[in-house]
Amino acid sequence: MNQSSGSLDSTYEYQTKVFCLISDQRVFRSKSPEMFTTVIGRTGIKGAYVPFMVEDGNIGKALESLRVLNIAGASITAPFKEKVLPYLDVLSEGANIIGAVNTIVCKAGHLKGYNTNAIGIMDALNEIGFDIAGKKALVIGTGGAARAVVFILNWLRAESIVVAGRDDEKNHRLAGHFSCTPRMLKELADVHVNVDLIVNATSISSSGESSELTGIVGSMKSNGCQLVFDLNYGRRDNIWQALAAKNGNQFMDGVSALAYQARRTFLLWTGQDVPHQEFLKALEG
Repeated sequence: MNQSSGSLDSTYEYQTKVFCLISDQRVFRSKSPEMFTTVIGRTGIKGAYVPFMVEDGNIGKALESLRVLNIAGASITAPFKEKVLPYLDVLSEGANIIGAVNTIVCKAGHLKGYNTNAIGIMDALNEIGFDIAGKKALVIGTGGAARAVVFILNWLRAESIVVAGRDDEKNHRLAGHFSCTPRMLKELADVHVNVDLIVNATSISSSGESSELTGIVGSMKSNGCQLVFDLNYGRRDNIWQALAAKNGNQFMDGVSALAYQARRTFLLWTGQDVPHQEFLKALEG
């Protein structure tokens, strides 16, 4: 009996690790499960990555389930990046400053929150040689993704940052937290936006997702802007890409940033530093 028990104990750490993605109904639109599953297979780790759709009022129960089910790690995406904070045991320094989490590491029932979005965005900008230092930025959105964007642009010494959203209270809360300028989204209609970088940190990129935002973006003028960066990916009829094309701006979607942040998330979960190109390959099929 003792010999059998010892055998089980010695192999415990080699058992299959389960990772997950937590979101609302958008969880089934994400490419993260396919991406991480492919990379897990290529690294030889015994593991699985599964999507969990969670109702808004059940996020606390979902986080408690990570402990109960011995989930090894979780990705957190909209709309829960800020809502998970009260249910975590500890935050990394970056996640604490940003006020949003996209990665949770679970060890022995202990949940630690990280934010790899910010560094992933920085890596994606570096990849194309875009230097925000001394330049002006406009960030559309006020949620967890926007917090990561504003944090990293400040870190990279942007000259000024304007944040724009539909909710005045959220605008001022985000702007106050990072000492930038709040602006109502509707005020951007028919306006020449005098910035070097525009970042879409909302979940909306297609005309069918929001007629209001489509109308505003369609009427914006961004001549002189160097880059329009949409954090979303894989959207048809992309209103941000159309804005860039109309005004002669460079355009980049969120695939590269996703691959870079996934690399850092995977390192936190497994200790393995897999090149971001492996995550890109997985996204491309």
